[in-house]
Amino acid sequence: MSKEHNFQRLIRFIDHNGQESHGDLPLGIATDMIEGSTVTLLTGNLEFGFLRTSETGVVTKLLCPLERTNIIHCIGLNYQHHATEAKMTVPKHPVVFTKPADALTGPFDDIHVHPDVQNQIDYEGELTVVIGRDAKNVRTEDALDYVLGYTCGNDVSARDYQVPADISGGQFSYAKSFDQFAPIGPCITSTSVIQDPQTLNYVTKVNGEIRQSTSTADMIWNVKQIIAHLSRGTTLRRGTCIMTGTPSGVGIWMNPPSFLKDGDVITVAIENIGSITNTVVFD
Repeated sequence: MSKEHNFQRLIRFIDHNGQESHGDLPLGIATDMIEGSTVTLLTGNLEFGFLRTSETGVVTKLLCPLERTNIIHCIGLNYQHHATEAKMTVPKHPVVFTKPADALTGPFDDIHVHPDVQNQIDYEGELTVVIGRDAKNVRTEDALDYVLGYTCGNDVSARDYQVPADISGGQFSYAKSFDQFAPIGPCITSTSVIQDPQTLNYVTKVNGEIRQSTSTADMIWNVKQIIAHLSRGTTLRRGTCIMTGTPSGVGIWMNPPSFLKDGDVITVAIENIGSITNTVVFD
């Protein structure tokens, strides 16, 4: 079992000396004020726990809060309003697909898109769970004990490789697994700050326009149920990310559909966490 994780909002950053560090970001600092701010340094890692020190550091460049992950689990069709807009029947169990480790990227990083998949690029703002210690066969009532914290995520999707069954075979992973298709951040907010993940409000914006606005109370399967389901006979390693599904308002279901273009800026903001802002770059 991991040691205690002692932080409110965990960040990973480059300091003014060019050193990579972990810090504890105070709740009062907005995302656009993180770079240039002074934070308490943390010692440790996912395996042994994070502990506060008496030292401080200045954030020069904010990085992805996780240096790496082994896998990103994703839940599809997990908001009732999204299921309604998509005119899809909710299945008996959560829809599960994965993104590989190299899809992970930081809160301000560009999302580079291969020329073959630029026609129907879409956004999906999502509450993302980070597992803090290895979990297997977890009971629903114990599930939050395995959570390191929560962060913002964007399940970037190439719809023309997802939706047509004659292309995707009904499988989602390929269309969502390109490098940088899973930005997260700006921090990992601890379970001591977010004690109930089903009471969070969040929005997704494209070029400043609100596209998604929801409460996690609209989830069909809550965070506890998701963790219990994913850990059934399967080990969720510490550092695993779980994107818990997107609400209504994605581009493909707009009338007419509105897909992302080169230079578009997507922001996902969740209360008590902050926001990520990423620019689409067509290679």
